[in-house]
Amino acid sequence: MGLYCLVHVKVKICGLTSAADAQAAVEAGADALGLMFYAGSPRHVSIQAARSIAAALPPHIIRVGVFLDPDPSGVFAAIEACGLNLLQFHGAETAEFCAQFGIMTLKAFRLRDAASLLPMAGFQADAFLLDSYVPEKPGGTGETFNWDLALRARNFGKPIFLAGGLTPQNAAQAVRKVQPFAVDVSSGVEQSPGKKDAQKMRDFVAAVRAA
Repeated sequence: MGLYCLVHVKVKICGLTSAADAQAAVEAGADALGLMFYAGSPRHVSIQAARSIAAALPPHIIRVGVFLDPDPSGVFAAIEACGLNLLQFHGAETAEFCAQFGIMTLKAFRLRDAASLLPMAGFQADAFLLDSYVPEKPGGTGETFNWDLALRARNFGKPIFLAGGLTPQNAAQAVRKVQPFAVDVSSGVEQSPGKKDAQKMRDFVAAVRAA
């Protein structure tokens, strides 16, 4: 079974920092939740905090660990502590690096032009996450990018997680245009960095499902 075995467009809500927000995301209808282990992010959680969040999640929720050029030992520790199902890499990790952990991997690419697509050729990951290119910011920028690039990225034959500036207001348009495997939202459903808004999460999921 691979990622394509599932049917409707999946919703991943990323950057959860509390069990209460995670529960609200589950109640809103999210399929996957992202835990940010990159210390430079305002949504960073320690392994101990992430363990508490993950322990309260129902088993059908995909637990995603988000990393940027991590030490492998930290990744293995997060997998064990949180029962991660999917690893998301946002840095300069190679395909060989991503493959060493024994679970599914999601490689992020920050897109600004057609040349940004070239590194996807031959990259062995289970899926690609497409995000906006903003200098000095690896993700969670709230900025959209040209979705025509996302359409071209589908030609590489991997399931696409579409990120970058998605909100309850533009989620349906994004789904209709790109037809991704999943959409990924963080800042678009927040009150402030790391603090989610329950109503925005409900509205976001409803918009995706309606599309």
